Amino acid sequence: MAADAFIDLLNAQIGHEFAAHQQYVACAIYFDELTMPQTAQLFFDQAGEERDHAMMMVRYLLDADAPVKMPGIAAPITEFSDVVAPVALALEQEKRVTEQINQLTAVARQHNDFASDQFMQWFIKEQVEEVSKMSDLLAVVRRSAHDVEQIEDYVLREVKPEGTDPMAPAIAGATN
Repeated sequence: MAADAFIDLLNAQIGHEFAAHQQYVACAIYFDELTMPQTAQLFFDQAGEERDHAMMMVRYLLDADAPVKMPGIAAPITEFSDVVAPVALALEQEKRVTEQINQLTAVARQHNDFASDQFMQWFIKEQVEEVSKMSDLLAVVRRSAHDVEQIEDYVLREVKPEGTDPMAPAIAGATN
């Protein structure tokens, strides 16, 4: 069974992942309202990934016969001053999640909880990719804030949808 300290932190992380999901939906809506469909879709896709991350964590706790506690979440930020603000927020969020994932891994290791440590390895890799993606996008958005078509072109050209990762943890409720 997973260490109690890890279980508590993972339950909290489920809330953080659902909050990230909501925040990415809010960002997607903002870009959709600006008629930036490529950037909106990027954020809708990111929202789906965050939801999946939460459900992976739920599945892990269920499989580990550990209690699952669904935490409440705060409302997302829905108003942005310009096209840079939601991307800057997304990068800040990904950096914060990286710290949370690293803390979860540290707690698993501290308690010799090898199964939980192994479970977290996929999330560590995922966070490197997420921080890199948002960091690059922020650089482009800052440089092209005056020309949203350049942002749209970049997203269309450079941001590819993620394929199915056979190493990804199982998602609770997934049909395949």
